[in-house]
Amino acid sequence: MASIHGTVFDKTSGAPVAAKVHVLESTGYFRAPSGAVMKVGTGRPFFYCEGSFEVEVSRGPVEILVERGTEYEPLHKQVYAPSTGHVDVELSLRRWADLPSLNWHPGNTHIHYDEKETQPDERLRLDPHVHDFSVTVVSILERRGLAYKSNRFPLGVMTDISTAHHIVDIGEESRHNEMPWNIGYGHVMFLRIQNLVEPVSRGVLVSEFDPDYPPICFACDGAHEQSGIVLWCHNGNGMEVPVAAGLGKLDGFNLFDPFWMDPEYDIWYRLLNCGFFLPASTGSDWFVCSNNRVYVQTGQEFTYDRWIEGMQRGQTFITNGPALFLEVDGQPPGVRLVGEKKTTAQIVWRSHYPVNVVELVMNGEIARKWSYPEGSREGTLTTDVFPETDGWIAARCSGHARDSFDHSVFAHTSPVWFDVGRPPVRRAEDARFFIRSIDDALGWVARKGRFAKNEQRLAVAELFRRGQAVYEGLVKEG
Repeated sequence: MASIHGTVFDKTSGAPVAAKVHVLESTGYFRAPSGAVMKVGTGRPFFYCEGSFEVEVSRGPVEILVERGTEYEPLHKQVYAPSTGHVDVELSLRRWADLPSLNWHPGNTHIHYDEKETQPDERLRLDPHVHDFSVTVVSILERRGLAYKSNRFPLGVMTDISTAHHIVDIGEESRHNEMPWNIGYGHVMFLRIQNLVEPVSRGVLVSEFDPDYPPICFACDGAHEQSGIVLWCHNGNGMEVPVAAGLGKLDGFNLFDPFWMDPEYDIWYRLLNCGFFLPASTGSDWFVCSNNRVYVQTGQEFTYDRWIEGMQRGQTFITNGPALFLEVDGQPPGVRLVGEKKTTAQIVWRSHYPVNVVELVMNGEIARKWSYPEGSREGTLTTDVFPETDGWIAARCSGHARDSFDHSVFAHTSPVWFDVGRPPVRRAEDARFFIRSIDDALGWVARKGRFAKNEQRLAVAELFRRGQAVYEGLVKEG
């Protein structure tokens, strides 16, 4: 057999860079170096490399595909391998975008490594660079005592592997399920915490007899007390999400996490219609098994604190590839525009993979839609908007093209807000939706929930009623 020796570097700087590599030999087999960290997820197999790799292949044509994050063009290269010998291959990666230079920095806010992972330290060291994350958050979690490998890391920023441009934070996933795989209260991610918020899990996730207590909102308070940030996670059907949102316990909402699910957007849109400020975030959940990332605008200096602050301001967009920007009267997502007047919305996108649909979403409904049957890799759209009520506006785009995880491309901005002085038409309807869902949750607490003492049941019920009262107030307002 022959050996392929590849060196991977940035085309502009010439510096070696970490990447993931797919090597397909002439026989149709994927080849990887012994002991390499492997990509997890759907689509083509890849191995991680740190600037260089060496792999043995059979004689004949060899196909090489190299990827780094989403801002570099995937590099396809073919070489011919002799029956024996050594082939050197230079693999130069070119950026199609450099969003950090525009003060937009990507992060993944939801990662775990399971109990079967054999190289957790090496994976964690490489993940931020292979996937080109400015912020990587891996969180501890608890399920029936399983020894998840991400639980071995200490809470807080890992200064030994973080760099000025790649921050690694160990956070916490706090959760509750009604049954092992049925969402109960739901779950949240805690970022930028130093101390464990106990319990990490409650109810059947711990044991058949562990109480369904305390509620998630109490844990959110524990994270906020240490200046942590709380993101609701990809389970909008969690019983506690309207309560946590209504009582101001959340700093953002993880969507597209790890893949598109319409119910998540339906719930998020309804919560936005109720007036709750919930910036969009995202992650990939089990390992980095997608290209999902949230971009946060930080200002000229990137630090983790500035990144968190940008998230809290709502200056974000989520994507698995396209760069998507929205401004309304020159103002970015997160800003509130006061007064009833004609405004101008501008949507700008750039994408390596073609985009087929761009939409302007206003109060949960498509206000404008532009279609590109042949696909578009960049564009600017400007349209007038006439907000007649309080509410919000956001942009989203999607395409038929699929990345190497076989996921179709997608992006969504956080909203720009309007304060006009009149509630939106759908606010009362969506508030009633949450009133009914909290009624169902109260029925579960009363009849099915397990508690160690009645005071616990009463405390959860009282919390849920407080949340419900917020929505009842919105109905009364009109």
